Amino acid sequence: MSPVLAGVLQLLALIVALGLSYRPLGDYMARVYSSEKHYKAEKWIYKSIGANPDTEMRWPAYLRGVLAFSAVSVLFLYLLQRVQGSLPGSLGFVSIDPDQAFNTAASFVANTNWQSYYGEQAMGHVVQTGGLAVQNFVSAAVGIAVAVALVRGFARSRTGELGNFWADLVRGVVRILLPISVIGALVLVACGAIQNFAGIHEVGQFMGGTQQWNGGAVASQEVIKELGTNGGGYFNANSAHPFENPNGLSNLFEIYLILVIPFALTRTFGRMVGSLKQGYAILGTMATIWLVFTGLMLWTEFAGKGPAFELAGGAMEGKETRFGISASAIFSVATTLTSTGAVNSFHSSNTGFGGGINLLGMQLGEIAPGGVGSGLYGMLIMAVIAVFIAGLMVGRTPEYLGKKIGTREIKFAACYILVTPALVLGFTAVAMALDTPSNSMTNSGAHGFSEILYAYTSGANNNGSAFAGLNADTQWFNSTIGIAMLLGRFLPMVFVLALAGSLAEQTPVPETAGTLRTEKPLFTGLLVGTILIITGLTYFPALALGPLAEGLAA
Repeated sequence: MSPVLAGVLQLLALIVALGLSYRPLGDYMARVYSSEKHYKAEKWIYKSIGANPDTEMRWPAYLRGVLAFSAVSVLFLYLLQRVQGSLPGSLGFVSIDPDQAFNTAASFVANTNWQSYYGEQAMGHVVQTGGLAVQNFVSAAVGIAVAVALVRGFARSRTGELGNFWADLVRGVVRILLPISVIGALVLVACGAIQNFAGIHEVGQFMGGTQQWNGGAVASQEVIKELGTNGGGYFNANSAHPFENPNGLSNLFEIYLILVIPFALTRTFGRMVGSLKQGYAILGTMATIWLVFTGLMLWTEFAGKGPAFELAGGAMEGKETRFGISASAIFSVATTLTSTGAVNSFHSSNTGFGGGINLLGMQLGEIAPGGVGSGLYGMLIMAVIAVFIAGLMVGRTPEYLGKKIGTREIKFAACYILVTPALVLGFTAVAMALDTPSNSMTNSGAHGFSEILYAYTSGANNNGSAFAGLNADTQWFNSTIGIAMLLGRFLPMVFVLALAGSLAEQTPVPETAGTLRTEKPLFTGLLVGTILIITGLTYFPALALGPLAEGLAA
């Protein structure tokens, strides 16, 4: 079987699996966030944290819950790393330095999981399972909660109440993420992923010496790493490591985990707003972008020019022979079009255009299908912008799902789409202007610039993947990327929740003959065009200096 045909068959199998999961999972999540019933385990959690899950919150209170919980999480994870050397199960590893502890705490709480350390050489069992794995669950649940709050803003009227953050957080973990993770971990163990608390041990001879590996609860962390679109690997090689991702079947399963909740949330959205067709329109937009990007990545990785490419059948440098070009290309698009950041190949080794596709996927805002929760609310923000543009073209007040998009709403949406580019381009410009950050580049020219641009794009967009050619374990990058991750995660949430509150307060507008039909393919096309134009105008100059220049020079 040719590698190209193998890639096509893997893609078709993935689409079938996602299609079979779409309706039951989407409907189930809608019931979870619409239910008034509390499970006994959930009641114990509410009692322990002193929360009343039946109290409705307006958007400022909901936002305070998000920020307070996340701030405590950052502090807890930071302190856990700082005292690691005194904890049992530390495997002899010392406490983490302050700048790296801050970076890691910010990273995992922000659902970014950017790593400037070697996981198997820095973190013991307690930090991995009691710190990082816990944040994989709750940071994902926070993203879904914010998305659900925005959906309620569209669904409700004449009230500013968006639900209860604590109830949404707990239900996301207990009813959605935990059950799927238990089943997924068993699948990964069956595929060959490890799950233990073994210490450091020798595994045999390696280049004239002995090689040492430590065990860990890898399968259980791997499944939530992908399912929650987190991305932080137990090992430095991430999902290219055989302990995390043993074979082709586990690789396909991990890609499925990355995409299943973000895609299914469009069904949840349609169910909660009372129009499944609206959910299908958002799904169509996400799926179109994802399929186009996947096709382009496969093409550019197979079409690399040069003797080495021709002998290998494509761009095989930096890719695992267990997976090959097809599985690596599909994985890289899935991880950069979501906020996952997991890698099963080195993105720095992609062709020039391949690296640009990964960069552009993040710069779109990771909305196709995006991270758990963040992909849906990012796409709905873009839908608001698209409706506003359509209203300007026909000369009538824009409306979306029966809500007017007025001055206040469009300001919130505009602020949302400006925050991340400002962080990415601002930090990249400063880093390139200073000597110390630029000395961390292992490549010069366009590829070296791409390393810096990729790092801040990945951080501010809460992706977490790296070009793997940049030494990011410095005080400058640990501090600035940490700040970019926190601001890139929580500033947009401010505008999302403010928009949700504004929409929930409105009185529904009756549909007329002049109302834009946002459930039609025409709107899907308009939305795709809006996304590409906004991203292109924002990032094209930077992309031209990096991956485009490298690709054209190849």
